[in-house]
Amino acid sequence: MRNVALAPPAASPLTGGLADSVFETATRTPALPVLARRSGSAGEEEWVEVTALELRDQVVDLAKGLVASGISPGHRVAIMARTRYEWSVLCHALWALGAEVVPIYPTSSRDQVEWILRDAGCVGVVVEDEQSVMTVGSVCANLPALRHVWQLDTGALDELAHLGRTVSITSVDSLRRIVLPDSTAVVAYTSGTSGRPLGCALSHRSLAAPCDTLLAGWGRTAAPAGKQPSVLAFLPFSHVYGLMIQGLCLRGGILMGHEPDLSATALAEALRTFRPTYLYAVPSVFEKIYKNFLRTAQQSGRGAVFERAAETARDFAAAVERQRLGRGSGPGFDLRLQHALFERTVYRRLRAALGGRVHRATSGGSPLHRDLSLFYEGIGIYVHDGYGLTETAGGVTMQPLGREKTGTVGQALPGNEIRVADDGEILVRGPSVFQGYINDEGATRAALRDGWLATGDLGTLDSEGYLSITGRKKDVIITSSGKSVAPAALEQRLRMHPLVHQAVVVGDNRPCVGALITLDPDFLAHWRGGLSLHSDAFSREDREETALRDEIGRAVAAANSAVSRSESIRCFRILAQPFDQSNGLLTPSMKLRRDSIVRHYAAEIEAMYQARARPPRQSPVEEVLSWDDADDVFR
Repeated sequence: MRNVALAPPAASPLTGGLADSVFETATRTPALPVLARRSGSAGEEEWVEVTALELRDQVVDLAKGLVASGISPGHRVAIMARTRYEWSVLCHALWALGAEVVPIYPTSSRDQVEWILRDAGCVGVVVEDEQSVMTVGSVCANLPALRHVWQLDTGALDELAHLGRTVSITSVDSLRRIVLPDSTAVVAYTSGTSGRPLGCALSHRSLAAPCDTLLAGWGRTAAPAGKQPSVLAFLPFSHVYGLMIQGLCLRGGILMGHEPDLSATALAEALRTFRPTYLYAVPSVFEKIYKNFLRTAQQSGRGAVFERAAETARDFAAAVERQRLGRGSGPGFDLRLQHALFERTVYRRLRAALGGRVHRATSGGSPLHRDLSLFYEGIGIYVHDGYGLTETAGGVTMQPLGREKTGTVGQALPGNEIRVADDGEILVRGPSVFQGYINDEGATRAALRDGWLATGDLGTLDSEGYLSITGRKKDVIITSSGKSVAPAALEQRLRMHPLVHQAVVVGDNRPCVGALITLDPDFLAHWRGGLSLHSDAFSREDREETALRDEIGRAVAAANSAVSRSESIRCFRILAQPFDQSNGLLTPSMKLRRDSIVRHYAAEIEAMYQARARPPRQSPVEEVLSWDDADDVFR
């Protein structure tokens, strides 16, 4: 095994529970804006700031209502809602009592909801709307421990606050002061890419550790000096990444707004009006933003200008990186001149689309393509690619300031250790590692080995301790010739093409690697509109499909250029429908359910390989870029 030396400790140790930060901030800086919530009618909404004192009072009122309802230390209460203001108030009220929060994705199926509520033994659940009430109601008969179902959209929190009027504030304070750092704060269920999801027990210490370490070492980068940083929270609080964002904001005095609607239109409007200084997102969001930039430029006739500006941004950022790592002298005069020109004409407009104040960002959930990271850095928004998982309560790596290395996820956070085992698996040890899986000692023993968490992720460490993620151990494909292929890098490169929405590499026990590809509907419509095909309707449709197959073939060829021939994609199929949660092919955290996808598209995969097995009539490169009638993906 290779090991990275333990970094020096940084943040002060936690002495109580997570709710304490709300009370301490209210005492120290009562007028500090800590949350922002929407008010007004649709289309005319404004952001209204909530001070630390106002938040503390709302948390106390709700905590009193929970006490009056019989919620006690150790009780588990599920929250099944989108990322909205009430989430933050509710979970801190529960933590103030020593209760445990069980996040559930609001899009979860009936069976998933029943499993989590029963496995966790929840005594209450907070839902968002009538549909969720019906989902929970349909399984209540199988949940003897469940006593309360509260609905946010019918004013349940106001009713709880009213119910708690007879409870004294000293009751809440007494309960809050006996919450210990190692008490369980959250039971977060894994996404369940295969089998039943497991409940990860995360302590107050686990959740606070990465937040406090990041704030101590990197907090000053969240906004220009003298300005209060701000973050728009739109990632699900049902996922540990979202909970970490909430913790960073409320523990660090960062103004946080909530956006529950993840549609492109709603998110664009929220970014424009809230104007965050720091952006937390996942790779698919950064990919979508880039594609929207490109599509908008092409629609206005400035596509070529944008592509030159994007290339200049990447070249400039790469030169700056070489300079900060001591491997070059930085951008030359001509590159600086080009970059300055595009700053005035292109880059500042791109930043304005994100509110105009974002200057740094974090991407998490899966690796971000290096070219995309360089693009954002080149336009003035440095994107740090972070690494963490549910079992580590969030991030365990970060880029060292002034020594950022794009294409890696940085180095171990202070207080953490990272090893890479002989088989390439990443092992982690540190204060944020979870307590174990509830009700499953076997799975806990398998994950925790002598204090080290076996992450299931594959990666490499370079000589300076920078970690690169290469994929998931269970996702590795073994072809019939015995070649091992990690699909993540190929899929990532395929998604860089504007037309490609999703990609799944397949090939287990097959003679070569193949791919299932879905298309980005917005960019596809734009692409079709830009085709110049003069012919009758039938002929045009046929030519259009041929042009599309050729374009995706070029995307495949570009992805193959980064791997050996034995690892390259030799056949592919374009699917008519995307992978999503409704068809069970995506987890609630937007991860691919690979086994389900392979089963669902078994016939398409078989047909793809049968067509591939026919005697080739062209060179290998031409073969990838062309199709015959049997390969018509639209049949």
